[in-house]
Amino acid sequence: MNSSHAVRVAGEPVEAHREQVVCVEARTEEQHVMHHRIRHAVFVEEQAIFPGSDIDEHDAREDVVRVLALEGGRPVGAVRLYPVDEHNGLWKGDRLAVLADCRTNGAGAPLVRFAVAHARAHGGRRMIAHIQVANVRFFERLGWSAYCDTEQYLGLTHQPMEIALIDF
Repeated sequence: MNSSHAVRVAGEPVEAHREQVVCVEARTEEQHVMHHRIRHAVFVEEQAIFPGSDIDEHDAREDVVRVLALEGGRPVGAVRLYPVDEHNGLWKGDRLAVLADCRTNGAGAPLVRFAVAHARAHGGRRMIAHIQVANVRFFERLGWSAYCDTEQYLGLTHQPMEIALIDF
């Protein structure tokens, strides 16, 4: 049992109640607003990677998929994905964001798994992402691997990573 999630009652450890994380595609305007608020909180306010807004040309794409992680109905995380090369089945995931106070609640892995499953279900054969180096081990545990040298993006070192979406 993970002691960070346990409390003692009458001397016995008892697992603390934690809501299950559920991922959903953000389809409504309200869900889009929640998705962007999470990204703003992480990438603009907390990490100060983007000045003012992290919204870019990909957010205007009709084929962009926005995903929300909900814990007990509360939005706690987001990720964005889109096809890069539909003919070759290449998808990209980016803007993975989990609110700082929820990072130990297990929202990151379900977001990545949801994105991978969605891309696979929509003809994807390979998915790529540029991962902040501090998060590389997390992605490796989810089956991703580096495919070239690190690179700089907005002043931060990122590792290009990939995962196969089909069995060869």
